[in-house]
Amino acid sequence: MKKSLTALAISAALVAPAFATNGMAPVGLGQAAKGMGGASIAYPQDTLQGGNNPAGMVHLGNRMDVGIEIFMPDRGFNVGEYGSEGGGEAAEAAGMLNEIEAYSFDGTGSGVMESWFPIPEFGYNRMINDNLSVGVSVFGNGGMNTTYGNNHPFSHLLAADPAEEGGPCEGNPFACPDVGIDLMQLFVAPTISYKVNDKLSIGASLNLIAARFSAEGPQLSDAITVGATYQTKANMSEFDEYAGLFPDQGTMDIPANWGVGIAIKATDKLDIAMDVMQIMYGETNAMGNSPNSLMTGAQLGDSNGPGFGWENQTVYKLGMAYQYSDDLTLRAGLNYGETPVNTEGLGFAFNTLAPGVTEKHVTLGFTKGLGDGASITGSYIRTMSKSQDGLFMLVFPDRAALVSDGEIEMDQHAFGISYNKKF
Repeated sequence: MKKSLTALAISAALVAPAFATNGMAPVGLGQAAKGMGGASIAYPQDTLQGGNNPAGMVHLGNRMDVGIEIFMPDRGFNVGEYGSEGGGEAAEAAGMLNEIEAYSFDGTGSGVMESWFPIPEFGYNRMINDNLSVGVSVFGNGGMNTTYGNNHPFSHLLAADPAEEGGPCEGNPFACPDVGIDLMQLFVAPTISYKVNDKLSIGASLNLIAARFSAEGPQLSDAITVGATYQTKANMSEFDEYAGLFPDQGTMDIPANWGVGIAIKATDKLDIAMDVMQIMYGETNAMGNSPNSLMTGAQLGDSNGPGFGWENQTVYKLGMAYQYSDDLTLRAGLNYGETPVNTEGLGFAFNTLAPGVTEKHVTLGFTKGLGDGASITGSYIRTMSKSQDGLFMLVFPDRAALVSDGEIEMDQHAFGISYNKKF
């Protein structure tokens, strides 16, 4: 831990978003869903649907989709006047903590995989008969990334002996370790989907070690479809190298989620879809446990130890698809979820590493037919800038150093395109 706060990647095979926009979760899966604010539970459009609601796969026919998204988050934090209470050699050694009126910390980094992230996706569906399909969806489900280097205040705290290292890390890069985190999640979701009758379909996906069961329908009328989905918590194996960082000796479980959706055929050309989803961040120890237990004797890595202090998040998704012509569909959507980040006490300092505070997202998308069952689908997601206040606290061995009036900041852009083929 003294060398780095960089969390090990779950998989290098597929890079997940640095910060998927609903906390750690993506706005949607598949370029068509992304273009509609993620609304997809009752409105299947492509073979990434195995990650949205597997019951919809049976309605897609024989199909393949392959795409990529370029995700560009801008994350970091700033603080107001630094203060120190009671002096102390450790605080003086971190010289940047004394009487600096304001300072900004940029967690974006400067290279590929630090400032912009390519996120590939793939889906395939095959009809066994008219009522049964099997398929697979491969996608980055979510993640976290910040790259501060050794200019984050935590770097001074983690130095082997700040009092003897001669002050700030600048000019002495070996004295203080780099600070940041990098968490990636790869989902491979084999799916089976069955059409019970014209009014109801059901499906199930195996997401790594998490099971998802979903149902689509019944149709309330020929113009209305409803759907529901539930994904269990994924109990992940331990990051042995980071047993002293995450709770339960290095465990970072993937939270459960559930959602309901409705799709309405408003006119012959216009479809409207709406979803409500609950992401259970607060039910996993790494994301949900309060970091403030550090102040009452708990240690990083303990069983049921300190985490990031995130709360459960409810996300609302609204999307529209307009059939402009026989070979062109236009999409737009809105997505809102109140920030799950809690910045009380040590929550602000911890979440400078994971500033998933964004709430409002606007999306656009299209599908252009190419003939012979082929098409291309594109999406754009604009995540509005969001900041969240808090009090920065550092606990040194002999005192607490406080930084007042801090703000965590985040905004995002994402562009994606996929090739789609029906056969």
